[in-house]
Amino acid sequence: MMFVRLILPGLLALVTLVSSCSTQGYYGPSYYGQNLFRYGRQGVHTVGRLPGRFINAIRGDGSFWYADEMYGRPSIMINLGEQMVYLYKGGQLAGGSPISSGSEGYDTRPGRYKVIEKDIDHKSSIYGDYEDMYGNVIMTNIDNRKDRRPPGTRFEGAKMYYFMRIYGGVGMHQGYLPGYPASHGCIRLPGHMAEKFFHACPMGTPVTVVP
Repeated sequence: MMFVRLILPGLLALVTLVSSCSTQGYYGPSYYGQNLFRYGRQGVHTVGRLPGRFINAIRGDGSFWYADEMYGRPSIMINLGEQMVYLYKGGQLAGGSPISSGSEGYDTRPGRYKVIEKDIDHKSSIYGDYEDMYGNVIMTNIDNRKDRRPPGTRFEGAKMYYFMRIYGGVGMHQGYLPGYPASHGCIRLPGHMAEKFFHACPMGTPVTVVP
């Protein structure tokens, strides 16, 4: 009787765990964004029930990547509320990264889009700096539609490496992530993740942006 009292709870726990793993093997973007990552902090908040294959792929900034070992048509999900972007292959989660989307007044628009242009060395035609003839920055973070160019200077567009346009002047690209929406509408990613998404997503890749 003592043996049963000692062993039975452990067996029940094991059965519960196996059942949970078999029925909850897949989690969508909201699970990962809300319960796994806490954007703005370094590292992972908790691994929770993240499938084991992803755990070793998680980086200190909360990004993860398993796409190179998966097959299927790629698609992108950008979740503005979570400040996360996810890559799917064949409908299965294959990677994810923190982002910085459009700030107030420059909001990234929710909707359904697709990759309509790719440029690995893209520069903005609107935002950037005014520099003198020696390359010294005279005015920074300017909008050349509004900010008058000082005499003797030239416009140098902001660098947007691994740029993938999805609508208008908005696209995904490498950029600074301060921990909150801060762009002029584009979706900024850490450099290592911008490169991965760029190479994994051909022209025409579907992109869904949700609030």
